[in-house]
Amino acid sequence: MAKVLLKEHSKKQTLKIVRYVGSDSKRFAKLMHLFLGSEYRVTQRAAWAVRWCSDKNPLLIKPWLKPMVMNLTKPDLPVAVKRNSMKILSDVNIPSSIGGLCVELCFKFLRSKDETIAVKVFSMSVLSSICKKHPELKTETKLVINDLMIEGSAGIQSRGKKVLKQLEKV
Repeated sequence: MAKVLLKEHSKKQTLKIVRYVGSDSKRFAKLMHLFLGSEYRVTQRAAWAVRWCSDKNPLLIKPWLKPMVMNLTKPDLPVAVKRNSMKILSDVNIPSSIGGLCVELCFKFLRSKDETIAVKVFSMSVLSSICKKHPELKTETKLVINDLMIEGSAGIQSRGKKVLKQLEKV
């Protein structure tokens, strides 16, 4: 599968991989091993396919949530890996066993000057979801988002307003 990922980086190629994986957990496991690996270009290209497979078959990602979150603690990950991992986490029910680490990572990403807008936006959504189960995190989450919105991009402002509104209902 690595050869297929490296052959071409395109939506067409990604969809080909997603169709190949389908709902097959063994094929998805092979893709996840590449995604969680150490070869920069392979992990980067696998990220999009993992996200789309997860969107189409949410049960496939469930056993991989902890390894995916642990992977986010590694330094120098490709942006695609962080962005797609955070997008997946924003769409799933995060188990309590990894909730604390997810919160730590989200705050780290939100406070980082070097983090991309997409990773920050998805981090806000992950925190919003976690705050529903743990309302004691609401105050700190609101403070961090409000600080970020002061000089944030249009994307940060838009998601920030949405998340702050959601947090009012928690």
